[in-house]
Amino acid sequence: MDCYRIDESGYTGFDLLNADQPFQGAAAIAISDEDATRLIREHFPKLQANELKYRALSRRPGNRPRLMALLRDLLADYKSVTYVCDKRFLLVLMFCDYAVEPWYYDLGHNFYEDGQNYAMASLLTMTGRTLLGDPQFDAMLAAFQNAVKEKSADALQELVHAARATNWHEFPEAIGPLAQYAASACLSAIANPGVDTDAALVVLQSLISRMEAMSDGPYRVEHDRSKNLERYNALLQRLIEHEEEVELRQSKIASFKFPLKLAEVRQVDSKDSPAVQLADVMIGAALEAAHVMTGHRANGIDPDELMPLYAENQFIHLIPSLDFEEQREFRQGTQAAEVIDYFAANFAKSVPEK
Repeated sequence: MDCYRIDESGYTGFDLLNADQPFQGAAAIAISDEDATRLIREHFPKLQANELKYRALSRRPGNRPRLMALLRDLLADYKSVTYVCDKRFLLVLMFCDYAVEPWYYDLGHNFYEDGQNYAMASLLTMTGRTLLGDPQFDAMLAAFQNAVKEKSADALQELVHAARATNWHEFPEAIGPLAQYAASACLSAIANPGVDTDAALVVLQSLISRMEAMSDGPYRVEHDRSKNLERYNALLQRLIEHEEEVELRQSKIASFKFPLKLAEVRQVDSKDSPAVQLADVMIGAALEAAHVMTGHRANGIDPDELMPLYAENQFIHLIPSLDFEEQREFRQGTQAAEVIDYFAANFAKSVPEK
């Protein structure tokens, strides 16, 4: 049975506007502890620490060629997937899902058809400060995030006020449902107990969709006992236990089918698992490259050197794109509405919020 080792980075719970950690991601790799030990010794023969940690190794520029060589071997020889998301973009997507879509639904429009929600969210993410005002746009996103968390009448009213404080007439298609109409359908969706802004389930959906495709039969998952991964562990267990037969199409290359082939999830101490340590290296490198690529960090691993190492199906990203025709083709026939409703109904509140 395949065993995928998982590690995550950038998790900040409900707060997707954390300025210090703009990206969140996770990596999964099917590698044994024996192979992991061999590779660590091969690439870092003088390692003194009792645990391989990407953050510690990457601080020294002299380690980068060894890290790149290790990543090259991992990506060439082992089944794996790495997922990275822009958390601000994800929050804007959630805004479109809950503060915009219900209003269109009441009018009889399919807001998700061919990825229209992604197109709107991309446009908002990349032009929102210019169109709607800076800092008014950011204040509205913060108010939305708070309203989803608090679900109180005061928090919802603050969100409406924040929307009206923007230059919403510049983009009424997106901000009008709140700013012009204070649409009750949108406010009710935000107040729904099954709605939150925690990205853990989004990350797991992406990882599992690829692990399911890569695995011919049952497989298991092991991950570190870190506090952040406690939420991942509980969600994975609920996903394993879900026995209803259903298949939902998310995009041109991704679908979700229950029951899962995933048979078991186990927490381990990363100090005792060289394989989990390699998952840490994989996600650490991917997030550092994202920081360098977007100007959040001046020094680090070279994204132009790292990205060509991934096969097309080894890297998943959630970032805004203004290539609307490409997005339309990629998400043509999506069941996005059904996916959101299904996961909100069955999994969103399966574990307590931190």
